[in-house]
Amino acid sequence: MFFGTHVLRLDEKGRLALPSRYRDELSEGLVITKGQERCLFGYPAAYMSRIADSLAHSSAPGGSRAVREYERFLFGSADNPTPDKAGRVVVRPELRDYAGLDRDCVVVGANTRFEIWESAAWARFVADREDSFSDLEAEVLPRAI
Repeated sequence: MFFGTHVLRLDEKGRLALPSRYRDELSEGLVITKGQERCLFGYPAAYMSRIADSLAHSSAPGGSRAVREYERFLFGSADNPTPDKAGRVVVRPELRDYAGLDRDCVVVGANTRFEIWESAAWARFVADREDSFSDLEAEVLPRAI
């Protein structure tokens, strides 16, 4: 599980040091791809395989139009960087451009994935939605936890 908010920086080579608490969960591989709201999603490789299996079995052969389009964006933009000894990964230029990443970043744990945000974009997202956070609980959490 990924949780916490971590303020980080991309270096001049486009490398990002992954939070140390995430590294064990990513030891078997990592996938970084486009996410929603112009951030990047980071998944353990095994979880990304589960997403692929789920999409492959979600509809008729060839998938629905929505599945095909989602797969094109998700898998077409995906990369599986290998962390170096310092736990840094290179974020491809196309992915950095998509998310507006230049230097200052925020890595946010989001349960089964983590998200990489440009710092100002994350601050705007939180400011825009913080007041509605309490309203979401009834919508997204099952009653019997």
